[in-house]
Amino acid sequence: MKRLIFATGNENKMKEIRMILADCGYEILSMKEAGIDVDIVEDGKTFEENAAIKATAIAKIAGCVVLADDSGLEVDAMDKAPGIYSARWQGEDTPYTIKNQMIIDNLKDVPEEKRTARFVCAIAAAFPDGRVETRRGTIEGVIAHEIAGENGFGYDPIFYVPEYGKTTAELSPEEKNEISHRGKALRMIREVL
Repeated sequence: MKRLIFATGNENKMKEIRMILADCGYEILSMKEAGIDVDIVEDGKTFEENAAIKATAIAKIAGCVVLADDSGLEVDAMDKAPGIYSARWQGEDTPYTIKNQMIIDNLKDVPEEKRTARFVCAIAAAFPDGRVETRRGTIEGVIAHEIAGENGFGYDPIFYVPEYGKTTAELSPEEKNEISHRGKALRMIREVL
């Protein structure tokens, strides 16, 4: 079976990725499982640029197909922040319970119809021949008034999906993968593979 490396150390992400790409014909390894330990400076201006930077850097080391994603939360009432800085927003070591509460507090006086937000995920596939393809998936929602749900990670407990009447942290993993930004982008990139 051909190897594919997904450039992340995030185990929660790896679970989602393996579920969604289970039938793509590749053995899917994280960077750690592939024995690759490098720090990559993500200095792109878009989700797509950051994903391509990561995928290309790891592909040069690994010599196989590498997928990388850059994803985050865009809150319209905060000028689309935290955006590409989602993981580093308010400090990389700041727990998401604090980050999530800060967003809720930021929006305390914002009317319901202006609490719109989206999760964005850009996935880049870097091939050994130097070719790079990117795909973007999004999911629209609103920022909840309180943290809710035990599933998911990151900003999931405050991202409310009106059609489901739940935050993405309250959805089952199967429901989330069906509608999530990462699920959509992974299904698009699967066609590229």
